Amino acid sequence: MADYKAPLRDMRFVLNEVFDVASLWAQLPALADVVDADTADAILEEAGKVTARTLAPLNRSGDEEECQWKDGVVSTPAGFPEAYKVYGEGGWVGVGGDPAYGGMGMPKVLGAQVEEMLNAANLSFGLYPMLTAGACLSIHAHASEELKQTYLPNMYSGVWAGSMCLTEPHAGTDLGIIRTKAEPQADGSYKVSGTKIFITGGEHDLTENIIHLVLAKLPDAPAGSKGISLFLVPKFMVNADGSLGERNAVACGSIEHKMGIKASATCVMNFDGAVGYMVGEANNGLAAMFTMMNYERLGVGIQGLAAGERSYQNAVEYARERIQSRAPSGPVAKDKAADPIIVHPDVRRMLLTMKAFNEGGRAFSTYVATQLDIAKFSEDAEACKRGEQLVALLTPVAKAFLTDLGLETTVHGQQIFGGHGFIREWGQEQLVRDVRITQIYEGTNGIQALDLMGRKVVGNGGTFYKLFSNEIRAYVEAADAALGEFTNPLKAALDNLDGLTEWVLGQAKQNPNEIGAASVEYLQVFGYTAYAYMWARMAEVALAKQADDEFYVSKLGTARFYFARLLPRIHSLSASVRAGSESLYLLDAAQF
Repeated sequence: MADYKAPLRDMRFVLNEVFDVASLWAQLPALADVVDADTADAILEEAGKVTARTLAPLNRSGDEEECQWKDGVVSTPAGFPEAYKVYGEGGWVGVGGDPAYGGMGMPKVLGAQVEEMLNAANLSFGLYPMLTAGACLSIHAHASEELKQTYLPNMYSGVWAGSMCLTEPHAGTDLGIIRTKAEPQADGSYKVSGTKIFITGGEHDLTENIIHLVLAKLPDAPAGSKGISLFLVPKFMVNADGSLGERNAVACGSIEHKMGIKASATCVMNFDGAVGYMVGEANNGLAAMFTMMNYERLGVGIQGLAAGERSYQNAVEYARERIQSRAPSGPVAKDKAADPIIVHPDVRRMLLTMKAFNEGGRAFSTYVATQLDIAKFSEDAEACKRGEQLVALLTPVAKAFLTDLGLETTVHGQQIFGGHGFIREWGQEQLVRDVRITQIYEGTNGIQALDLMGRKVVGNGGTFYKLFSNEIRAYVEAADAALGEFTNPLKAALDNLDGLTEWVLGQAKQNPNEIGAASVEYLQVFGYTAYAYMWARMAEVALAKQADDEFYVSKLGTARFYFARLLPRIHSLSASVRAGSESLYLLDAAQF
């Protein structure tokens, strides 16, 4: 396997040349004195070093050793505790955290690049700080000042970790039917009892304490999702002076044996009258959890991108070195017995597909992260509102599309290796196994598609959609004629997506099945169109600078490949949407 190298050149290109984030930061008072281009560049450099040197070398060994469970104790693979200490001491867990509690205070658009490096280096490892950061978001937004002061500094610093305890064996995505209970106590605390499953980092040996955020119901809670509250439940109680006290009544019953991410502990957690503290308001726990959902779902999308980037780096190195057969046009490496396989059309097709998806995904995830920052930091109420609505619309696309393409990309990388791609020592099969979970957790991609179609498009009559569509159309109309080879097909793709959106909106009024029937393919069409917008913007920059650097020549070539060979996928997907729901209901359940 090739050594991982953070794609800093492309990250700088997207941040500085495509989106000019430093200018945005300068306009946001909350960020103007916190981060500038030089600070951002230094953070990227250091993140690239720690992920490549400390985390990437543990990726394969962690997969082979896996997490171990014995008598309620979970041990992570060799090197993981030491690596987590290095990562925490560097401040990386709290890169986006509030400086008032010890965080770096960096914008999400910069944190997104760090997340990509982290997960490309070692996806299993990356889940531990990711869940901690997610828990911190909810605590920061909804907990009392006392809880924030008590827990956030040690979580940001990596001394303590966090987990999110949501679903239960019988519940799956339907959190409204959870059974975990929280009994109020005289001192204002609660006794939390119940069993949670699929809890990432619920138990491990990386930190001295783990802070669980647990969804539970009060005794008098209304039925369904409106009766869910959120509770902070520490593994070890925290004394008044900040030291650790006795063990709380929470234990790990087992860990799952999984297809991938084997060095990430996926736990069954049992709460047996554990002491907990309410976060936010009673019966409003889902709202408190959704504070971190957009960040977490974008983060999972970035995991798909990260696995694709790692696979591409492996595959392109292999394709340059592996010799087999001659180029169709005649020998290229005349001094060798055969040519490098990178000369062959099918290998080039796969490599360019990987490159186009990775670079398009990096631009798109950066765009969504920028909207998160505008929604969070802007003092302009209209800008905040627009940012929030765009984030709501685009988050399910980012989560589902990036991870769907992440699987496709890792499979392409494995295929380029041929038989060696099926062998553990080359690392490609692990990436395929690891990335597969990203399409499943944080809401399956089918659920994301239903959220996009049902809530974010049909649910508001296309209002959120029009924000994005109008932005693209304004860009196309303002573009120079020299950009026509990119903006013309972008306009055609947008016209198609506009029409498809109107078609579904109309059909949904007659038949509610049309929403679910259209959702997956609609999300895919949306994703390819959004990437076309990203590629047009990147091509615009590259066109003006192609004489300066081979980087821009490569960028233009990849853009042309995307528009010629990948964007046309929207036509068959659109035809599937317009075919409607009827064929889905031709069989009775017994006929399957």
